[in-house]
Amino acid sequence: MEGVETQERPLEENPLIMSEAAWNNGKGREKPIEIAIENWGAPAFWLARSGVLSAFSAGKPSALVIDIGASSTSVTPVHDGIMLRKGVTRSPLAGNYVSDQLRLLFSTAQPPVPLTPHYLVNSKTPVDAGAPSQATYRTFPPGTEPHPSFRALQEERVLTEFKESVVAVWGPGRLGGHQAQGGTNLDLARTHTRPFEMPDGYNQLFGVERYRPVESLFDVKMALSDASHPAPSTNQTLTALVQQSLAGVDVDIRPHLLANIVVVGGSSLIYGLNDRLKNELEALYPGPRVRIFSPGSVVERKFSSWIGGSILASLGTFHQMWISKKEYDEHGAGIVEKRCK
Repeated sequence: MEGVETQERPLEENPLIMSEAAWNNGKGREKPIEIAIENWGAPAFWLARSGVLSAFSAGKPSALVIDIGASSTSVTPVHDGIMLRKGVTRSPLAGNYVSDQLRLLFSTAQPPVPLTPHYLVNSKTPVDAGAPSQATYRTFPPGTEPHPSFRALQEERVLTEFKESVVAVWGPGRLGGHQAQGGTNLDLARTHTRPFEMPDGYNQLFGVERYRPVESLFDVKMALSDASHPAPSTNQTLTALVQQSLAGVDVDIRPHLLANIVVVGGSSLIYGLNDRLKNELEALYPGPRVRIFSPGSVVERKFSSWIGGSILASLGTFHQMWISKKEYDEHGAGIVEKRCK
């Protein structure tokens, strides 16, 4: 216990506000306040839902927040600064899922597209599009090879670069649909090519491959699957999540939420995603007006919860909402469940 009493308490002079996922449970909510006040010495604490903070970052007390991150996509309805728990929905179809789709696409292509991370390439020679790479690769003495997790991280960086510069969402219509003049959207997509060079020098013009990995965020029929990557279900698509979320809230506020959709998260930066989402929702809800708000800045899109938290904590009226150390000592960690709705 002596060590606990004398250990550094980095937040003794600073109150702390933290964000949490909308689906966090009671025990998961109590642990942060215990650590913040008992271990770090914070004089006050507050726990806020990330969806609510993202709405505040867009200047909206009421909004339908669609957060497309790495491991999950969530839809959180917020009304007058309060999260509507029954309307919260989530799905694993997010950034990591798109990366898995790209891996499947590269491995099943004819010929397969090599996914070699930068650190393995010693030197490379320029080659024509579609030709095998001509590179020399780095070797490591026995016992000094990087851990497989390091290679997975470096491969993910290559995939991220590919997603940022090549991948796009097809629109208008669905990639598996047909053109009004005849022909299919798949045929048209083959003409919308964009070049990309892999770290080992392999390069190709990518057409349909640009749109296929993200199409299943809207149309699961276009998903690639194998034994370790089963196809997603229809109720996991973006539009299905919005439908389920709106079905869980009062009918009277649905039009207001549709007119105040806030799209955030790093994976929402995929080109064309907002336009496609708007078209899909307008087809589903032809009556009410559908408006999508999404920050243009990459930083604001990725860190919307942090920005919303900084706005909330700077308000003069927020100071009376803090859970003080005295209140924590009186009521215990359970106070966070009563105060931080």
